[in-house]
Amino acid sequence: MARIAIVGGGSIGEALLSGLLRAGRQVKDLVVAEKHPDRAKYLADKYSVLVTTVAEAVGHATYVIVAVKPGDVEGLVGEIVDAATRAESDTAEQVFVTVAAGVPTSFYENKLPAGSPVIRVMPNTPIIVGGGISALAAGRFATAEQMKEVSSIFDAVGGVLTVPESQLDAVTAVSGSGPAYFFLMAEALVDAGVAAGLSRSVATDLVAQTMAGSAAMLLDRLDKAAATAAAVGAAGEVTMDTTAAQLRAGVTSPGGTTAAGLRELERGGLRAAVAEAVDAAKRRSEQLGITSE
Repeated sequence: MARIAIVGGGSIGEALLSGLLRAGRQVKDLVVAEKHPDRAKYLADKYSVLVTTVAEAVGHATYVIVAVKPGDVEGLVGEIVDAATRAESDTAEQVFVTVAAGVPTSFYENKLPAGSPVIRVMPNTPIIVGGGISALAAGRFATAEQMKEVSSIFDAVGGVLTVPESQLDAVTAVSGSGPAYFFLMAEALVDAGVAAGLSRSVATDLVAQTMAGSAAMLLDRLDKAAATAAAVGAAGEVTMDTTAAQLRAGVTSPGGTTAAGLRELERGGLRAAVAEAVDAAKRRSEQLGITSE
């Protein structure tokens, strides 16, 4: 099996490592590059995995996952390129995977050995608990088979989908930043529950379980709708917005309490605020991007 090097032992790198091990990958097929001694020792002790230098990790890996913060990429890419250049003659073709927001595949393609396949991935923080979603985009030289293998790597920590690279700033605005929007809504709902007379602990339990259960209902309904459409050969997509609207309607009795609450959310401009938040996050993602030069 191809060896996977994870460059960066932070939360995203550790989440990938943990997920891959849970999914059945062998320790011998995994290696981590981590420069901070305390963090390196922690990962080695907890996962019994080899933690070493960038040169050693990259030099013997088929899939190299660059899991560092965007601001650290430019300082690290030289080491990766040096290791990849030395490894060129004695390893299978190496595939480079970047999870750093705003770093295009062309940035790596212009620095790595000519024709190196690069795949860009935008995961979100719920991959830490195996419930994330990762969007993959192929660079110019990545093959369908390489995309399939990288998809299987990230499938270990949640759902996976493929988009054109031009859409990754929008992906970042929706799913990358989305957990923060979700947590803000949870925080606001807890505060509202307290204001309505609940204790904070009771309100917190109610909100957390309500959100978890509602998400499970939505995913279940989407899965069933997709399965039904596939079985009958129905044209068109099963969409989240349509399905969410159907579930919302099912909870909302005419003239009832939910209808009264929803009317106030609409009056307060919830939809417009969400649209503006996603647009602002997308613009910021575009501004933060590293050029390919």
